[in-house]
Amino acid sequence: MLDIQQLRNQLDQVTARLATRGKAPDFSGFVTLENERKSLQSHTQELQNRRNTLSKQIGILKGKGEDASGILSEVAQIKTELEAAEARLSVLLEEMNALLSAIPNLPHESVPVGADEHGNVEIKRWGTPKTFAFPVKDHVELGEGMGKLDFAAAAKIAGARFTVLKGELAQLQRALIQFMLDTHSREHGYTELYVPFLANRESLFGVGQLPKFEADSFKLVRAEDEIPFYLISTAEVPVTNLVRDEILAATDLPLKFVCHTPCFRSEAGAAGRDTRGMIRQHQFEKVELVQITRPEDSWDAHEALTRHAEIILEKLELPYRRVVLCTGDMGFSSAKTYDLEVWLPAQNIYREISSCTNFEAFQARRMQARFRNEKGKIELVHTLNGSALAVGRTLVAILENYQQENGSIAIPTALKPYMGAIEVL
Repeated sequence: MLDIQQLRNQLDQVTARLATRGKAPDFSGFVTLENERKSLQSHTQELQNRRNTLSKQIGILKGKGEDASGILSEVAQIKTELEAAEARLSVLLEEMNALLSAIPNLPHESVPVGADEHGNVEIKRWGTPKTFAFPVKDHVELGEGMGKLDFAAAAKIAGARFTVLKGELAQLQRALIQFMLDTHSREHGYTELYVPFLANRESLFGVGQLPKFEADSFKLVRAEDEIPFYLISTAEVPVTNLVRDEILAATDLPLKFVCHTPCFRSEAGAAGRDTRGMIRQHQFEKVELVQITRPEDSWDAHEALTRHAEIILEKLELPYRRVVLCTGDMGFSSAKTYDLEVWLPAQNIYREISSCTNFEAFQARRMQARFRNEKGKIELVHTLNGSALAVGRTLVAILENYQQENGSIAIPTALKPYMGAIEVL
C-alpha cells in the first residue's frame, strides 16, 4: 500500500510514475474524499475549540451561581455534531483505504519503462545452451516415454493442469527440493521454515493478493457464515506474514527465511496458455526465499537474494539469463523485479523459473510490519522474496537439458548425492 501522505503531498508525481505501468489510476475519487476529510477535520477542530470555550464559560457562570443551561444545551449539541463527524471520518478513512488497497506500488527509478514483456531488459547470461546431435524432445514426451510422468492419471483424479510423477522422477523432484533447501540454509544463511498451506484474508491482503487478485486464488469455505481460508499461491504469503502486526528490534534484522511449500493457483487469466505439460499448473512446488530488512539495506539484499537463486541454476549447470522487468510487466506489489529465465531446448527459448522482488515498504504498510531503530523511532521494514527455485520448472529444465539420445536423462552432478545410486533415469 502506498503512503497516503505521498498522495496528499505529491499526487502529480505519484500519478506520473504509476502511468509508466500502463494506464494511470484515476485519483478523482481520492481527491473528493480527501477534500471532504480536510473540511470535516477543520469543522471538527472548530467544534472542539468552541466546546472548550463554552466549557470555560460554564465554569465561570457556575462559580458565580448564575444559570448556564443555555450554554450546556449548546455543548450537548456540539457533542452530537462531533460524534456524527467522527463517524463520518471513520467511514471516509475506510473508503480511502479501500482505494489505496487497489493502487499498485510505485516502480523504482531504476526500472526501465515499457508497455509489456517486450520492454524487459536483459542484464546477464550464464552458460551456453547445449547443442544436441539428435532431435530434442520436450519434457512431456520424455517423461511419458519413461512411464514416469502421467497427466491422464492426474486428470482422472483432479482435472486438467495437474501432474502425477512416478518412481525415480518423483524422487528427482524430492532431491531438487532437498538440494535447494540445503544450499540456502547451509551456504546462504537462511532459516528453514515449515508453514501452513492455508491462509486467511488478512494474510493475502498483507502481501497484496487481495482484494485485486482474489479470482487467482482457491478459496475454501466450510459453511456460509465461516471466515474463508485460501490455498497459498506461494510460501511468500505465510512467511512474510510472520512479521504482520509486529514491531521488531533493530537487532532482529535482517530476517532471512527459506521455505518449501506446494503452491496452488487457479490461473484464472491464463486460458489457453502453456496447456501442455508442467509449465503452468494448478498445483506445483516451490522453494521460496524471503528477507525482511531495514529500508537502507533492501537494495543490497535484492541483489544478494537474486544471486542466491542464480547459484542454484549454476550448481545444476542450467543455462539462464537475468532480466529486469519493465514498468508494464512488473507485479502489482513490486518496486523492482528480476526474472531468472532458464534455457529450454525443446522450445528453443528462455522461460521464467524465478522472480526476485523488492517490495520496499508496500507490503509492510499493509501488514503494519515495523521495527524500532536505534533512536527508538518506529519504521516500516522492507520485504523481499524470490523463488529459488520453482521446482517443477527446474525439473522440466533438467529433463530437457540432460536428455540423451535414447530418451534417458542424466542426473546433474549436484543432485547425485540425493539420488542414491541412480545416475540415469
